[in-house]
Amino acid sequence: MNQKLDPLFARRSVRAYRQQEVGDDLVRDILQAAMAAPSAVAKDPWEFIVVRNRQMLHEIAAGLPNGGMLRDAALGIVVCGDLERAHDRQLSYLLQDCSAAIENLLLAVNMLGLGACWLGVHPREDRAAHLRQLLHIPEPVIPIAAIAIGWPAESPAPRTRYRENAIHHETW
Repeated sequence: MNQKLDPLFARRSVRAYRQQEVGDDLVRDILQAAMAAPSAVAKDPWEFIVVRNRQMLHEIAAGLPNGGMLRDAALGIVVCGDLERAHDRQLSYLLQDCSAAIENLLLAVNMLGLGACWLGVHPREDRAAHLRQLLHIPEPVIPIAAIAIGWPAESPAPRTRYRENAIHHETW
């Protein structure tokens, strides 16, 4: 693996966290990085809900299969997309834009020494409805994902999932 790309390979899902707060300045840094993502026609349809309240993190986790790590995370960020602001009001553009923001967020978290885990919400309507009700998310805003963030209590080794057979040159 090319060492210049170490921050990319070191970004891994972290599901165990130390009980330590993440300061507001770091959260702002993370969100600035997320919002530096590319967006179709620069529409930036993303919205972010920062959740620190321990009870709320437990309630969010209760509606997300495999979301138990939110209970111990310092915070959660729910990434949403406003369909009215997406390019041509297209769901596909909204999902691409929000996914780019999520990846920037995950890379920033890792580069700042924190850990994170991406929990998918969209297209699972039960998960979206759960977050919509708990967090009072208005229509036409769509919950896309929840991200658990905290100081890591585990350090998964850097890796790549490179597969030569997934690469096609010129044609399939």
